[in-house]
Amino acid sequence: MTNDFHARIEEWKNFLFIYKFALDEINTKLTILNDEFQFVHHHNPIEHVKSRIKSPESIMDKLQRKGLEVTTENVKDHINDIAGVRVTCSFTTDIYKIYEMIKSQDDIRLIDVKDYVENPKPNGYKSLHLIVEIPVFLSKGPEYMRVEIQIRTIAMDFWASLEHKIYYKFEGEIPEKLSNELKEAADIVHYLDAKMIRIKDEVNEFKELEKEPSNLL
Repeated sequence: MTNDFHARIEEWKNFLFIYKFALDEINTKLTILNDEFQFVHHHNPIEHVKSRIKSPESIMDKLQRKGLEVTTENVKDHINDIAGVRVTCSFTTDIYKIYEMIKSQDDIRLIDVKDYVENPKPNGYKSLHLIVEIPVFLSKGPEYMRVEIQIRTIAMDFWASLEHKIYYKFEGEIPEKLSNELKEAADIVHYLDAKMIRIKDEVNEFKELEKEPSNLL
């Protein structure tokens, strides 16, 4: 193998390693925000956080599908989901609480928002997608890196995980019967999320009534 090949491999390793630092920054920030929210409001909006970095093979395949040369420059300019974070929460209202907390951070640049919660995809998929830039503090100085953040409820995440497995099982050509059943399941997820919020609100109402002083002498 040539020296040029080894140099290119090292370039890609170093390039992707910086995305790992970006994920570390986002994960730390989310942990702090969640802990503070719990301390102030006695409620954790975040149930679980999962992060990943795309493999070099997946990145190269995506560039080729876009008709772009496989270079680190094209990756940074044209692919926004190299580093990805999936945040799951209990209630749909928590999705927007987390969004507002992220948006209020001075060191985070909000690049794009796609709200598939209010506007689901035709197949029933729901999630809030954010593209953000966060500074990674390197020895040569700070460098802003892009991270995709997906925020969804536990029920939405369960549905999306199943849909993803079925999609790859049938290589994107899902039989109509299964497609219809997935859409029906998405409607059930929507009903469940709405029901859970109503129950939570009723619990809060009971708690408020318990706090009110009795009028009896």
